[in-house]
Amino acid sequence: MMGTRFEALGRYLSKTSKKAKEGFEASEELLDLLQNDIRVLIVGAGGLGCEILKCMALSGFGNIDIIDMDTIDLSNLNRQFLFRQKDVGRAKAIVAAEFITSRVEEANVTPHYCRIEEKDSEFYRQFQIVILGLDSVQARRWMNAKLFSLLIHDDDGKVLPESIRPIIDGGTEGFRGHCRVICPTMTACLECNLDLFPPQVNFPLCTIASVPRLPEHCIEWSRIIAWDEEKPFEGEPVDGDNPYHIQWLTEKARERADQFKIDASGIDFRKTQGVIKRIIPAVASTNAVIASQCVTEAFKLATYSYDNMDNYSMLNQTEGIYQFVYPAERKEDCVICGQERRIVEVQKEKTLGDLIDKLKHENELSGPALTANIENTEKVLYMEKIEGTHENLSRTLEELSLENQEITVTDKAYAAPVTIQVRFTL
Repeated sequence: MMGTRFEALGRYLSKTSKKAKEGFEASEELLDLLQNDIRVLIVGAGGLGCEILKCMALSGFGNIDIIDMDTIDLSNLNRQFLFRQKDVGRAKAIVAAEFITSRVEEANVTPHYCRIEEKDSEFYRQFQIVILGLDSVQARRWMNAKLFSLLIHDDDGKVLPESIRPIIDGGTEGFRGHCRVICPTMTACLECNLDLFPPQVNFPLCTIASVPRLPEHCIEWSRIIAWDEEKPFEGEPVDGDNPYHIQWLTEKARERADQFKIDASGIDFRKTQGVIKRIIPAVASTNAVIASQCVTEAFKLATYSYDNMDNYSMLNQTEGIYQFVYPAERKEDCVICGQERRIVEVQKEKTLGDLIDKLKHENELSGPALTANIENTEKVLYMEKIEGTHENLSRTLEELSLENQEITVTDKAYAAPVTIQVRFTL
């Protein structure tokens, strides 16, 4: 079967070409490398993840892991083609792995039904390439930070090449999509270009609070106002991937809709999660195009057969077909990959609460915790679960002796703590 299915691929890899990447050495052993030595992680088993997994298996990759925390819903079946009606309620990662291994016997697919945060660094060190097929910016940021945290430096401060794990990030939104290649130390990371992701749709707070007219207004009310007032789940921040959070929000939104005589029949789990996570329904053809591009880039990385694109590609099919590739700009003071310390300028009269609001706004954080080493003593400036630190929110930065101070910031958007430096302005 191996000789039949991948015979053409073997011939391709055994021949050289003027267009091949400099340093490419044609060899039949490259197919064996794909089948046995390269291990790839696919993050996400939804519409895009299913396409990526299928293309990876049919492109000769023999060792593939796929991780997803979600289960199959009836609404998934129109575009997530690895699933059938009998699979509703089962884990996406497990069903996807079973389907592919039953069709492509050369592929060894290992599923992981869990959150990405549940896996430790040793798990992620197993892979040579990581492909993201996610619908969440927050999950992308976490994976980006995690893989950069795995870099190992030698005594001269240089990154060891074997510790670098390239990231291929794919994303789709309706008829638009993107694919990008992130090579730690060589290209911009995801955190450098957060502005490339579509801005969130926000409804006027006055409408949400006083005169809701749409189901979406009721859902946003449950997230912004009801959650803040009632503080369910011991005051945890809203997590769009937590089914208990989404169910609570759904029930509150329905109550709100009934109160204002808005049709609540359309407010279900799927609708609520879509509003909370700003999910735009996927289009199967867009998933197919972006998945094929992601896998092509993975193939080039694994075989060294052709230069990878440089390094961000965008697709727009809303009016005809338009695609453009350009190098995403790297920020020298990026908190994840930058070579310079991120300086945060703020007036000394501002409070710690003001600084936290600034960090939330500028870096799209949800609940940052701040610590600093002041006079050789590690001090927790603010942590939501430590009530004794809440009084610091009203204290000025000057009172807290934070001028030119390096502050460590932790947030669920980051897999590892990041460091900033505060500088006072006039």
